[in-house]
Amino acid sequence: MSTTNIFTSSFHEQDPRWSAVDAYTLSHLHPPSRPNHASLTHALENSRVKGLPDISSYPAMAKFFALQCRMGGVKHALEIGTLGGYTSIWLATMNPEMKVTTLEIDPVHAEVARQNLAEAGVADRVNVIVGPALDAMSGLHAEIERGDKPPFGFVFIDADKENNWTYFDLAVKMSAPRACVFVDNVVVKGNLVSPEAQGDEMVQGARQVIEEVGRDKRVEAVVLQTVCEKSYDGVLMAVVL
Repeated sequence: MSTTNIFTSSFHEQDPRWSAVDAYTLSHLHPPSRPNHASLTHALENSRVKGLPDISSYPAMAKFFALQCRMGGVKHALEIGTLGGYTSIWLATMNPEMKVTTLEIDPVHAEVARQNLAEAGVADRVNVIVGPALDAMSGLHAEIERGDKPPFGFVFIDADKENNWTYFDLAVKMSAPRACVFVDNVVVKGNLVSPEAQGDEMVQGARQVIEEVGRDKRVEAVVLQTVCEKSYDGVLMAVVL
């Protein structure tokens, strides 16, 4: 993860209304009786105990990603930025026939993710690749080009923000038609359009990917602003044509 002032020192802009809505809706739409609830709770707690930063996807958004995969019948998904494996657990447990490839630069984070994935019973379907994401993506792209690996039907980009566009460009090259590609943290509490924040690398990465995607004839895209128990932010969603 990129570490900028905006991202780390004041990232969690919270409102009691947002937290209350999340708590109410999730209590009905994903209660503790759901089969994956305990595994997801364990993943968050184990990640916290092991000292990982609290920057995973929030539950409603992670379930949204998993439902997107179910709706599209996705069999192969790519995640760039594993952290503790929380989003990967959502994807794999909600889509029993899907395989997930997830990329993580930090070996400590990767080890915690593997523990969490094993606890969730999905370690056999989630492949954690450790190292720089661009190196791993180049290798994956070559495999897909050779026909050794099928293209991805879903990609979630949540890593170092200055490489957002590079990740996106490669992701589209590795994706099947109608695949969804998501880029996280592109609104940054509205700092995306704040004149005072234009020097921040997170904002620069968000603006670059939005502007480049707007010129990219391979996709159609939209930015969705979100509020949640964690913060005010948003995602870029693109569909490969």
